[in-house]
Amino acid sequence: DLVPIWYSFDLTKKRVEEGGWTHEVNTTVLPSSKDIAGVNMRLSAGSYRELHWHTADEWAYVLYGTARVTLMQPDGTLFIGDVSAGNIWLFPAGFPHSIQGLEPDGTEFLLVFNQGSFSEDGTFLISEWMKHTPHEVLAKNLGLEPSDANLLPKESLYIFPGTAPGSLQADISQTGAKPMNPSNYIFEATSMTPTVSNKNGSAKVIDSRNFPSSKKIAAAIVTVKPGGMREMHWHPLASEWQFYISGKGRMTVFFPVDNARTMDFNANDVGFVPSNSPHYIENTGDTDLVFLEMFASGEFMDVSLSQWIKQLPPRMVTEHLNFSKELIDKIPAGKRVIV
Repeated sequence: DLVPIWYSFDLTKKRVEEGGWTHEVNTTVLPSSKDIAGVNMRLSAGSYRELHWHTADEWAYVLYGTARVTLMQPDGTLFIGDVSAGNIWLFPAGFPHSIQGLEPDGTEFLLVFNQGSFSEDGTFLISEWMKHTPHEVLAKNLGLEPSDANLLPKESLYIFPGTAPGSLQADISQTGAKPMNPSNYIFEATSMTPTVSNKNGSAKVIDSRNFPSSKKIAAAIVTVKPGGMREMHWHPLASEWQFYISGKGRMTVFFPVDNARTMDFNANDVGFVPSNSPHYIENTGDTDLVFLEMFASGEFMDVSLSQWIKQLPPRMVTEHLNFSKELIDKIPAGKRVIV
């Protein structure tokens, strides 16, 4: 089937609150992506995405600014950490957490969930839970007086302004929390050596092998230089969900029988490639093309067309493609990722 391979956050309705905004791309607008949904969110300095949790894992890439995040493990261990532009956090399903924009100008980030039908409207919010619980039950559970529940907000908070926090160490010392580190829930992608790098671009692969907490979501941060191309390939483990950060690109996806779909992509666009569908992505602009490849899988895996051809006995390639031995010898050996 020729499924949709393009949508854009620029087309989705923003939920605007005092302190920030959010909008999402899920199966409602991109029905072909059944395993992954994305949310783009902005928080001003001091503003919160309120205390909450989800039924899906939350993988996040910070696009701008810095966020302070908190997360509590089921064993009661609290983590607090700051995540800056270009870096990643991962919150497992059911782990309660919060996000707050830091000075000077807050933060913007992309959230990725391993559920295609995920919606931010389905988040478990602490304010809504408290609002729908009888006062006497809250008092009994929290060791308060029933009248103390009158202090609670009357409506859900969702995104709301707060006080810009001080230093990370000050917050940690007040709570006894342990600072996050890459082996827990934050991955410092900006300091990572690229998995693949050449004159045409680079790719950083982040999955459970180098970020153990990310057991259900794998990713690659791909940069393609002007004139370069993400090589012809496919992914055998999972469908690919893309977010275009900057630059201009053109993707072609092939479908059986004798079908293909080609689309142009710009910043804020979302791309989709069904599992095992061969495709390639060209940089069609004059600046770097930067995008995320996301998979609802613990491991990143792709298969390279040129590597496959080069590995085969030359006789087989000649009989399939009519390539001479001289042409086959010109094909570079190994997986290149960016060409």
